[in-house]
Amino acid sequence: MRVLGMLSGTSHDGIDLAVVDFSVHPGEHGDVLRARLGEHRTVPYSDDLRADLVAALPPGRVDLAQVCALDVRIGQEFAAAAASVGEGFDLVCSHGQTVFHWVQDGTVRGTLQLGQPAWIAEATGVPVVSDLRTADVAAGGQGAPLVPVLDRLLLAPFLARGASAAALNLGGIANVTVCAPGRPPRAWDTGPANALLDAAAGGVDLDGRLAAAGTVDRAVLAELLAEPYYALAPPKTTGKELFHPGYLRRFSHLATADLVATLTELTVRTVADALDGVDVVVASGGGVRNPVLLSGLRARLPGLVVSDELGCPADAKEAVAFALLGYAGARGWPGNVPSCTGARGERLLGRLTPGRSPGNPSWSPPGTSRWPVSLDLSPAG
Repeated sequence: MRVLGMLSGTSHDGIDLAVVDFSVHPGEHGDVLRARLGEHRTVPYSDDLRADLVAALPPGRVDLAQVCALDVRIGQEFAAAAASVGEGFDLVCSHGQTVFHWVQDGTVRGTLQLGQPAWIAEATGVPVVSDLRTADVAAGGQGAPLVPVLDRLLLAPFLARGASAAALNLGGIANVTVCAPGRPPRAWDTGPANALLDAAAGGVDLDGRLAAAGTVDRAVLAELLAEPYYALAPPKTTGKELFHPGYLRRFSHLATADLVATLTELTVRTVADALDGVDVVVASGGGVRNPVLLSGLRARLPGLVVSDELGCPADAKEAVAFALLGYAGARGWPGNVPSCTGARGERLLGRLTPGRSPGNPSWSPPGTSRWPVSLDLSPAG
């Protein structure tokens, strides 16, 4: 089955997409999931949609008319991105755009992703899986991270050699999945990555030029590290409800380069503290393109490699993960990992919007097959 995975992350700069051809094959120690990665790229949001989206995010205030319009417009841009894919696919899995993650007293009460999937189904003619987080939240989970379904397969070869391993995603928010032999995986958001860096820089600073030009302010760093979120025990999740541009107003006395350098060190410290003692760290996300951030992490985490070295392009990894979640739903596999999200148990994730084509297959999960034990991921061709 060929699945198109789509999402826009907490950097809300565009739509990441990846087509993955999945199949299951018997292996020496259990089933092997074969994944062949096809077209993958990022489609930028239109300037006006991104501006309206940024204005609507916390601490901005919007009315229901604006929410409705954003739901439609995001859905239409996802639909146009899906229709632009040059190869065929059988199913779309769309995460959409998170606009609010409702956390109260450390408990996730709800989560809202916009991007009406009916526009994608109409544009492509194939079924669309969406609303992937709510079932986990209803089961007492954080609704995130969901990428551990992929991470545990990517990291399995390291565990087979007796090593501990972690997957690190450096998006708007940094999140980790930590695996050790004989133990259930754990996952959580460690804190901000690009979210505060972009806010301080007034735009994306992936080349790290501002951070390289600035000096870390140790007093400000200490104040940032006192944020209560870092002391919470996993599982825990966060987002721009906490780490938004207004979070930085108290540091307006700092020069921009010094603030960016200090925030870069904040991400290095919080990630390194979370992964202290882990043997291998596999990093992905836009943050790996920032040489200052990456070199700081390598100095503290000598076992760090970029996911490209495992056959999974760093910029496409989350889109691959959501393609996998769509395939999981079609196979009847649970999409959450309770030890990572805190849910009461495994749940089938997502709801299905049918395609428009005659004879379009329905989503009828068998509910009897089990997750494969390993992953064979490579480019198509």
